[in-house]
Amino acid sequence: MEVTAKVSTHQGVYSDARIEEAKLVYRIRQGDDMALRQVIDRHRVRLIRTACNILRDAMEAEDVAQEAFLKAFRELHRLRDDRAFASFIYRICVRLCVDRLRLKRAEPSALEPADLTPSGSIENRVLIEKLLAKLPADLRTTLVLREMEQLSYEEVAQVMEVPVGTVRSRLHTARERFRALWIAANE
Repeated sequence: MEVTAKVSTHQGVYSDARIEEAKLVYRIRQGDDMALRQVIDRHRVRLIRTACNILRDAMEAEDVAQEAFLKAFRELHRLRDDRAFASFIYRICVRLCVDRLRLKRAEPSALEPADLTPSGSIENRVLIEKLLAKLPADLRTTLVLREMEQLSYEEVAQVMEVPVGTVRSRLHTARERFRALWIAANE
């Protein structure tokens, strides 16, 4: 019997990608190392990018992504629906990032120079990163997941474990604060 493009369940409609992911997770549960490698390959780059956008540190992002995979596979027994693995691992990654930001906040830090003159794409990217770093962790994470990672409101809500209304509210606030910071930096 051939698998259809969409599978309808009491939990909703799932794409081929989510069905394929569920099959891989099932194989991981059975001890299949090849499936484990495929899942890591599927999510590694995006996890690192997400962590880097939240933490603003590429080396730390690599560590967090690796830690997220280890924790996800160690706690795979807690995953109720194998099709939800992507949300599961991104939720773990975001939590690890937030934990690291809390630890950093407790440490004294030097002030960064704020006299950047955005005049090109590299300069704009540097400025964007500096401005994102000025946002509180919950707003930055919401903005990064929605705008940079292109997750839906529902996916952001799942990853951050908050209601969709909270995502919308945080996103509105994050956009307004970022816009104000951008305008101030470009005056």
